[in-house]
Amino acid sequence: MKKGNLHHYRGVLILLVITTVFPFFIRSHYHVNLMVFVGIYTLLALGLTLLLGYAGQVSLGQAGFYGIGAYVSGILTVKFGINPWMALPIAIGITSILAFFIGFSTLHLKGLYLAMATLGVGIIFHILFVELKDLTGGAIGLMDIPSLSIAGIKLDTDLKFYFLVWFIVLLIFFLVTNMVNSRVGRGMRAIQGNELASNCFGVDSFKYKIKVFVLSAALASLSGFLYAHYINFLSPSVFDFSFSILFLTMTIVGGRESIWGALYGATLLTLLPEFLRRYEDLNVMIWGLVLVVVLIFFNRGIAGGLDISIKKLESRFRKIGEISSGT
Repeated sequence: MKKGNLHHYRGVLILLVITTVFPFFIRSHYHVNLMVFVGIYTLLALGLTLLLGYAGQVSLGQAGFYGIGAYVSGILTVKFGINPWMALPIAIGITSILAFFIGFSTLHLKGLYLAMATLGVGIIFHILFVELKDLTGGAIGLMDIPSLSIAGIKLDTDLKFYFLVWFIVLLIFFLVTNMVNSRVGRGMRAIQGNELASNCFGVDSFKYKIKVFVLSAALASLSGFLYAHYINFLSPSVFDFSFSILFLTMTIVGGRESIWGALYGATLLTLLPEFLRRYEDLNVMIWGLVLVVVLIFFNRGIAGGLDISIKKLESRFRKIGEISSGT
């Protein structure tokens, strides 16, 4: 097993231990609730990390795909009485099909043009969530969405849903780790580095971009499904373009070149606003200051900064070991 792979798998194991013991040390339902949202947003940011950090494509429409996953599942369970677990593949399937056609139409664009095109798509989805009142409930929202259950056990508490969300996060991390260290991952990195050169070496860049775009949308849809059956209520305001900006910020601040950046960014940008609530009028200024400091001193995001720091520490310990053995 390669050293890089071992590092990632060790990280997944550590995350498993932390997420398992966390609820037993923090008994507050409020903090467990926050960690549920950290898990949901981590899945979203992970999809964007693959799209932006590995394939080099910008999307400002993730909130739209997030909303489609939530609304399709919500509508199927509320209006048609379908079991939520049966609604999940339908929601992801519809989102993936839409993402395929959107990606096929927009991924010929680059840079700001691609960002504006995906932003427009996200806004269109938001308008549909508001205007399709018979299905979505419009501005009033979609209510009475059923909670999830497994083997007859209803996941109707924060703690029960916490373990479900983080089990899914760990599973997705494991699968994504395998993917980014495979031929597919190398192909994505080649596209980000130089699309023309990657085409010359036999990498079908457009095909790869569409696949990653669809995968990113599918992860957003999965996040929407979890959100819908956790909150049991959907409002269009949760899926407007400002949330797409938030998810993109999570990816960049966390470190777009590392799958762990999704976790760091989602954790920081979910917990920090809650911590700053106590400062009332100063919270926006402090929030902005924290983000500026992170981006200035960690220009590769938190994950990149931590990676550099760990490598420096390893180098120093190695030198100390060499000096000690030499003496």
